[in-house]
Amino acid sequence: MSAPAITPVFVRLKLSLLRNGLRQSGGRKAAYITSAVFALLFAALQLIGLIALRGHAHAESVVVLAVAVLGLGWAVMPLFFPSGDETLDPTRLVMLPLRPRPLVRALLTASLVGIGPLFTLCLLVGSVVAVARGGAAFAVGAVAVVLALLVCVALARAVAVANVRLLTSRKGRDLAVLSGLVIAIGAQIVNFGAQRLGASGLGELDPAAGVLQWVPPASAIGAVHAVSEGSYGLAVAQLALTAGALMALLALWSRHLTRLMTSPDGSTLPGAESAAKERSSTGLARLLPAGRTGTVMERSLRYVWRDPKTKSAWVTSLAIGLIVPVFNAWQGTGSVYFACFAAGMLGIQMYNQFGQDTSAFWMVAMTISSTRDAYVELRARAYALLLITLPYATLVTVLTTAMLGDWRRLPEALGLSFALLGAMLATGAWTSARFPYSIPQEGYKNVAPGQAGLAWISIFGGMVAAALLCAPVIVLTIWLNVSADGDDWTWLLLPAGTVYGAVLTAAGLKLAAPRTARRLPEILAAVSKG
Repeated sequence: MSAPAITPVFVRLKLSLLRNGLRQSGGRKAAYITSAVFALLFAALQLIGLIALRGHAHAESVVVLAVAVLGLGWAVMPLFFPSGDETLDPTRLVMLPLRPRPLVRALLTASLVGIGPLFTLCLLVGSVVAVARGGAAFAVGAVAVVLALLVCVALARAVAVANVRLLTSRKGRDLAVLSGLVIAIGAQIVNFGAQRLGASGLGELDPAAGVLQWVPPASAIGAVHAVSEGSYGLAVAQLALTAGALMALLALWSRHLTRLMTSPDGSTLPGAESAAKERSSTGLARLLPAGRTGTVMERSLRYVWRDPKTKSAWVTSLAIGLIVPVFNAWQGTGSVYFACFAAGMLGIQMYNQFGQDTSAFWMVAMTISSTRDAYVELRARAYALLLITLPYATLVTVLTTAMLGDWRRLPEALGLSFALLGAMLATGAWTSARFPYSIPQEGYKNVAPGQAGLAWISIFGGMVAAALLCAPVIVLTIWLNVSADGDDWTWLLLPAGTVYGAVLTAAGLKLAAPRTARRLPEILAAVSKG
């Protein structure tokens, strides 16, 4: 007796999951319906826009790039939105007597149910209509749409299964926190690309499209255009490439699925070995100073790597600090002084130092019994920040200077960056003690309710003070650039800015230390709120 087909069962299971999820609350139902309406409306407008491209000289380049970006979106979607589809976690099926091939087939079919596949289908149909000319091209287009859709879904499934242990762990939640950053950076890139296209026309897309037409799933749309141009051999090669990619993804998916469902995970293995490995991992500690300074530096750096909120803030600062000067230099409208943005963005991380510890700050507070202890604590935190900020600010400044070709201004740009960084470390240390506030660990809020005013005073007040503290270096820079023989002495701005920044940092730490030691109970109460 043959085993019953499981594909219809999985399709009904997917529909049941969607239906039961909407029954949980009215808010969830309203959010789902609203997002579905907007997604489908956007898909319809996109379909109309692609159809309107029919006959345009560069229609192929537009649709090929659109499908390539769509495929990339399907690849990264499971990483940044691991909780968006409960069926992405195959570990729920481990105890069921299912063979890999029927399971892959059933999951692939069930994956075609949802808003995402429908949106993808609309884009693919519009792409085919935009480039197809003749009955043969539309016939190939029907095959291309099916292949491209299956490649997108199989790609998402293969990525999800290969990273399922990550997606269900703490690091997977870190990725979800960083998803907003990826969207923000992507929006900046899209904005920059739109500006370039508006100035140069769609012809700028042709070189990229010429390469991406050989990358699945975009190769399927390239095959439709090839048939329209009469290049049947080229179309066969591109369709074969897409079909081969689908087979490879299904095989990879099946392989990871088999391994996942037949091998134990970390929760079933003894934890002593990993704990011992963690305790013996002292590579970072060996590179840091001895005593309290090294301990605090290591703790701060581990927060950057492990705490989702701290990691998100750091990655956002690193990304924006690079994007602003580099993108402006790329467009030819920038200046080497824009590189100071990198130092400014990272200097913000010095603000609210104790709030980053949240309620765990009480353990730090117990080790501070004097002004000296407070000074060493603040100094070590500043050292940890400098360990990342100094080489990063230097790299961004050199890169911006190289893109602009204005090497003569490199010393003064670096001097300004280091002076600004020192000023922000100084004001950040003082405001951390004077205006501490709590950072909620859950959700996306960075300030606890009722403390928004403290956050504004701490960050923006400190930034204004830092700008005023940098006034002597700024005035010196302007004076050397406007004076007749000042160009011969601008190199002095590098050592002057470096020394001035170091003096400001030392002075800020000295002023903040006694206030920190006196206000420990108030700081602890503020950072533990919420």
